[in-house]
Amino acid sequence: MTQKQTFDVSGMTCAACSARVEKTTSGVAGVEHAVVNLLKNSMEVEYDGNPATLAAISAAVEKAGYGATPRVEATAAAGAPSGPATASAARENAAAKEAAHVRMRLIVSFVFTIPLFYLSMGHMSGWPLPEFFLGHENMLTFAFTQFLLLLPVIFVNFKFFRVGFKTLFHGSPNMDSLIALGSTASTVYGIVAIYRIGWGMGHGDVDFAHMAAMDLYFESAAMILTLITLGKYFEARAKGKTTDAIAQLMDLSPKTAIRRNVDGAEKEVPIEQVRPGDILIVRAGAGVPVDGVVIEGAGTVDESVITGESVPVEKGVGAAVTGATVNRTGWFAMRAERVGADTVLAGIVRMVDEATSSKAPIEKLADKISGVFVPVVIAIALITFIIWMFVGAGVATALSHAISVLVISCPCALGLATPTAIMVGTGRGAANGILVKSAEALQTAYGVKTVVLDKTGTITKGAPEVCEVLVAGGLFGSCGTRFVSATGAIDELKCNDAIAAFLSLAYSLEKRSEHPLAQAIVAYAEARGVAAQKVEAFEQVPGGGLRGAVAGRTCLAGNARLMEDGGVDVAAAREQAQCLADEGKTVLYFALDGELAGIVALADEPKPRSAAALAELSRMGIRTVMLTGDNERTAHAIQKRVGTDDVIAGVLPQGKEEVIRDLQKQGTVAMVGDGVNDAPALARADVGIAIGAGTDIAIDSADIVLMKSDLADVPAAISLSRATMRNIKQNLFWALIYNVICIPVAAGVLSFAGVTLNPMIAAAAMSCSSVCVVSNALRLRGWKPVVLGEVASALEPDTAPDAASGVALASEAGVPAMDGPSAEDGDGSSVSAGHSEELQTVKPKEITMEKKLSVEGMMCQHCVAHVKKALEGIEGVEEAVVDLDSNSATAKLSADVADQVLVDAIVDAGYEAKVVE
Repeated sequence: MTQKQTFDVSGMTCAACSARVEKTTSGVAGVEHAVVNLLKNSMEVEYDGNPATLAAISAAVEKAGYGATPRVEATAAAGAPSGPATASAARENAAAKEAAHVRMRLIVSFVFTIPLFYLSMGHMSGWPLPEFFLGHENMLTFAFTQFLLLLPVIFVNFKFFRVGFKTLFHGSPNMDSLIALGSTASTVYGIVAIYRIGWGMGHGDVDFAHMAAMDLYFESAAMILTLITLGKYFEARAKGKTTDAIAQLMDLSPKTAIRRNVDGAEKEVPIEQVRPGDILIVRAGAGVPVDGVVIEGAGTVDESVITGESVPVEKGVGAAVTGATVNRTGWFAMRAERVGADTVLAGIVRMVDEATSSKAPIEKLADKISGVFVPVVIAIALITFIIWMFVGAGVATALSHAISVLVISCPCALGLATPTAIMVGTGRGAANGILVKSAEALQTAYGVKTVVLDKTGTITKGAPEVCEVLVAGGLFGSCGTRFVSATGAIDELKCNDAIAAFLSLAYSLEKRSEHPLAQAIVAYAEARGVAAQKVEAFEQVPGGGLRGAVAGRTCLAGNARLMEDGGVDVAAAREQAQCLADEGKTVLYFALDGELAGIVALADEPKPRSAAALAELSRMGIRTVMLTGDNERTAHAIQKRVGTDDVIAGVLPQGKEEVIRDLQKQGTVAMVGDGVNDAPALARADVGIAIGAGTDIAIDSADIVLMKSDLADVPAAISLSRATMRNIKQNLFWALIYNVICIPVAAGVLSFAGVTLNPMIAAAAMSCSSVCVVSNALRLRGWKPVVLGEVASALEPDTAPDAASGVALASEAGVPAMDGPSAEDGDGSSVSAGHSEELQTVKPKEITMEKKLSVEGMMCQHCVAHVKKALEGIEGVEEAVVDLDSNSATAKLSADVADQVLVDAIVDAGYEAKVVE
């Protein structure tokens, strides 16, 4: 059975190294697939599960001149799994140690290279030198001192020679081989020059000795090593920043937890000692140690580290909490359920770690070039030397050009071009709640032409809600149109008794049912403080609805068929009910003693930013298709509300995969879904995108997971892919064009124009090339998703049939349809209500104006919540939008509210404010 194993690889310095290791490993019997990550010095291997294969891999890689050790994930004390954080932390420590070592080498190199350069070049620049270095009689002292200054530089940077010649002798030369050859050639040439000086002085040929003293080249060897080390130091620092997002995630995880023992005593323990079932205490300002459930108390938890959502979430008894989130206010006790490697945070780190270990298809180009790059460069250097010797330029000139070719070529840039951008891109995605599972998925998303979206739970909230209530006034007392607050108790208006009586009737009957529509009505009534009445002779009518006696009166609740069977006339409100059906709403009506009492319309409301997200996809040039099992009428009602380009309705779960297959003929397709029935389509699509609140099977089948369950993250994910791919292409272009231009120049093809490069300039250019590539990748750290506003579907104008019908309709909120029964029954008859009396309506409060305030003193999201609560507590303020970044608040008003009232409310909450608009 195929298994996966991660190896830590040592000795790699450039793309040629990673290509060699990958090729060597792939050639081992039993290995099915191998992917090497130069940036992380790691290798992911799929093999046949035989332990002997792992040993064979290590032996083969070692024979190729490198080291490969199977990684064993560390475990915490007492056997508790530590998760990927421990392994990642270990790698971070190793990287930090390596950076410190490179820094030490750099310091030593500069300490000896600066005086060496001064000594070798000072006499040509007129710089003052000690007397004992001047004159023909001191030429040997002059040369030998330079050699002594070079030795410490060679010693501290001997890794270049050790690794370079080792890989060269194994037939797999790398960047270190080029540096080692160039430095060795310069050093050997200088040593030969010392012997020539000695021979000339011994034979009295001062001119010969003087010419030899001018060709030492020790400063070139030292400068090559020093400048390359300087580049490696900057590169190491830049590389460290590519994993900032993940490092910050791990840092936010608490290192300790407060555990309540059986005797009630509380004790602080290391996080590694927490076990499932432990009771943990989380105080205000403290991080949640692990994943679990609140069993006592309450708090306001900032989950932005996991979901990217900045607004804190209220958590009470029974609510799930996630490790690494922060309790901003309150106190609660929680029961630990998932610890170590099983936590959500560990899963995110693991997913991003796997993504950064994978290779994008575009990287194959760099791999192919890198496989032959170094041998070709060595051949070019050799040919350069021969040509210059052939034209009679002399050994010094020929050697200078050959060494320049060796040290200016940069396979490092090719090897870093893709993985650095992938690592930064996936890290930025994780920081914004977008988890990309592989580099291939990130590249594929770049070319998406069509996005297919499931309706229920993806575009919509996935649960029905009451959106309109119509009451027949003749049964409860005559009255006109009035309002009901969306969240509070029934308004004290003249129609209070009639509305209350109807909702009490509906609530009492529906409370006995477990149907989702019934539960939506129950939630609506309970939110308004409606009291339930005694119900007798309760009965569920299959395919119809409910029947029972409420306070001794016969009641019916259900569809048109049930009304017809009960002898209830529904003709008078037929047109109104049809209007509701056309809007994709599901209509239920209630009858009392054989007469229509009222109508309740329900729908599955779109998520607040669905319309804005779809508009953004269209702006990006992407076609959007809604795929649903709903009927055509409901589907087109949703389309009208959110603005998809196309609708494919009436598709069974097993048919979704076929639809995706057909759409793929027109281009790259992304599928967005959240349910079990979406899994085949997610797997079939070129890019499967799972909404985070969806089922595990949907998430497992997807290539990208959106943690926030926000459709706005779909265009954000594609935007991230496009930004990353642009960055990769820029990096590859720079790496290729640098080598294409610089190698010929270093070889001397422009010498006729007076343009030449000595080895020191070549080494500096080589160092800059790698730093430029990594620095360009780091620009992705500034990527942010496009900020989309909450674009709610516009309410249709109130529909009012002519006066003869005696019916007036107004809705509490405009919402789209839900999966479920439509406004047409099985027999094709329209759902309608029949009562000759006027139907009393429930309407929303309209926003009449907005006022913007400047707020001073806010420090965190907890402050934001305080200001928001203070404003929304004012009568006439329907909603308050508070922004911490701009220190502002916008009050949306349904009635005129004095400026001073708004300011006073914020001041009373502990902040300073003034109205600016």
